[in-house]
Amino acid sequence: MKLRYLRDVTTLRLDREKCTGCGMCVQVCPHEVYQIKNRKAVIVDRDACMECGACSRNCHFEAISLRAGVGCAYALLMSKLKRKSIECGCPEECCQ
Repeated sequence: MKLRYLRDVTTLRLDREKCTGCGMCVQVCPHEVYQIKNRKAVIVDRDACMECGACSRNCHFEAISLRAGVGCAYALLMSKLKRKSIECGCPEECCQ
């Protein structure tokens, strides 16, 4: 079973025009979010993204962007446990 976070909340974006198909994103992603198809990267499992930022930091062509941080799942858990307020950085109010 593959690890899943919250559905449809990741800030992950891939600009296929900037992608050169080097495959670095495939190599550094711990959750197999990417594959190379037709000599370009594609996101094959968006909901597996934990927003660690490894892909965007290692993309020399700036084809990948995201708001790396603690991630939505962590923010949600901490808020339910009444721990300190943590924001996940989502473009929408998913953690409210």
